[in-house]
Amino acid sequence: MAQNTDVLDLGRFALSSGEGRHLDLSVRLGAVKLGGQSYAAAPLETLVKLDVARMAGGYALRLRYSARLEGPCMRCLEGADHSVHIDVREVDQEGGGDELRSPYLDGDELDLHAWARDALVLELPAQIVCSDDCKGMCPVCGENLNTAEAGHGHEKAPDPRWAKLSEIRFE
Repeated sequence: MAQNTDVLDLGRFALSSGEGRHLDLSVRLGAVKLGGQSYAAAPLETLVKLDVARMAGGYALRLRYSARLEGPCMRCLEGADHSVHIDVREVDQEGGGDELRSPYLDGDELDLHAWARDALVLELPAQIVCSDDCKGMCPVCGENLNTAEAGHGHEKAPDPRWAKLSEIRFE
């Protein structure tokens, strides 16, 4: 079983420049809120593969894992899930400017939880839906249009700008 790690001390590996390690770890991703809805990551503790390479004055990192988010469809509110495959890299080089500084590294401490969670959120589509052809909900009555009878519809309300014309009587 992989070690559960939220923050990893890279200094404990005592890597010299040019040396690297491959680690199999477990990270708790937790729930993600999107559009006011909560989506649970499955499995709760996700197995991740972390490659760490020491460079002169910094680290080169690679994180890989797969996860699935489960929650309501953003169109019809039925159950939906979305699988993601993450493969991201970070470089942290002292004196390299902002482009070569990782926000997840503080000295030798790697915030693996934050990195894995951010990578997951950045990989998600704009909407998590139950199927690509989900029709959503009826804006008038709220019925699920995926299961509604064919021809589901409502009589249009009269335009209020023409309401006074209905008071005219021709006799």
